[in-house]
Amino acid sequence: MIIGVLKESVPETRVSLLSEAVAALVKKGITVWVENGAGVSAFCSDDDYLKAGATIHSGAEIASSANVILSINPPPQLPAKGSVLIGVYQALFDKTHVSSWIGNGVTVFSLDLLPRTTRAQSMDVLSSQANIAGYKAVIEAAANYSRYFPMFMTAAGSIPPAKVLILGAGVAGLQAIATARRLGAVVEVFDTRPAVKEEVMSLGARFVEVDGAADATKAGGYAVDQSDEYKAKQQQRIGEAIAKSDIVVTTAQIPGKKAPILITENMLKQMRSGSVIVDLAAKTGGNTPFTKNDETVRYQGVTIIGNSNLAATMPYDASKLYGKNVLNFLQLIIDKEGKLNTAVDDDLVKGAMAKL
Repeated sequence: MIIGVLKESVPETRVSLLSEAVAALVKKGITVWVENGAGVSAFCSDDDYLKAGATIHSGAEIASSANVILSINPPPQLPAKGSVLIGVYQALFDKTHVSSWIGNGVTVFSLDLLPRTTRAQSMDVLSSQANIAGYKAVIEAAANYSRYFPMFMTAAGSIPPAKVLILGAGVAGLQAIATARRLGAVVEVFDTRPAVKEEVMSLGARFVEVDGAADATKAGGYAVDQSDEYKAKQQQRIGEAIAKSDIVVTTAQIPGKKAPILITENMLKQMRSGSVIVDLAAKTGGNTPFTKNDETVRYQGVTIIGNSNLAATMPYDASKLYGKNVLNFLQLIIDKEGKLNTAVDDDLVKGAMAKL
């Protein structure tokens, strides 16, 4: 069996497997092909892969001959009929690519579809990458903010601490809280799930409560649609918090749908000039009406950073964690003899398999 690792298209800097992960597969007797230059942006050279036991091939060779093809984003080449494609394809939102692959006889595993269960934690790419994104969101905000994060008391006067608002206390949100607190900011957090209040407070942040939220316990860590009455209360409370905030990090997404607008144009007008918003839901439309994915825009003095792939700004660690997730998933579809079996009766395999 051949597992092929494709080079990602610019601006992606991550790679599906680093050399250490390749070595683990080679030890099991699996042949690994790596596209030339695949790991360069993640600081893993072709020589590193060769030393790990892989061989270097072109992307076209891998797409046409590999049994399993690893590509975080949609590959430029159409995989061969009968092959298995594994990555993170937003299968519920971007159905165009997935439909064309399945229609060509390709089995597609989109790892963002994995059930968010305890057993799936070791292969949960959303969590491993969101952890990095939450950290980097605050670092990006600090770099673009015109004032200090911590409180300073000097002979020239006192500087108050930055006020940070986190919208969404999932994996990314919790890491954003921890990072902002380490930098000395005062942090408030909003989430539709009352169950996360204890976690938020344990990190030293204040939890903004809104009564009447729909149950989101089965939404896999995502937001869910809310009633109009709740949305009105939500907007009022968020509006009050935003008017006092210097930094806002937004993370809310709904599977298969456009991201909800949590920060309206009127709320943006209430923010003071120089404030910064980092929108991690940019790829699915964003949590503000002016968010643009992979772009930084300004609206009346407020900087809005749209980036759903902040993990790629830390390519080595992001690739290392992602690769470990992939290795754990591969164990479910590769038997002890090193043969591929995608028809196993396993809830995780079935859940991750994209369907038309």
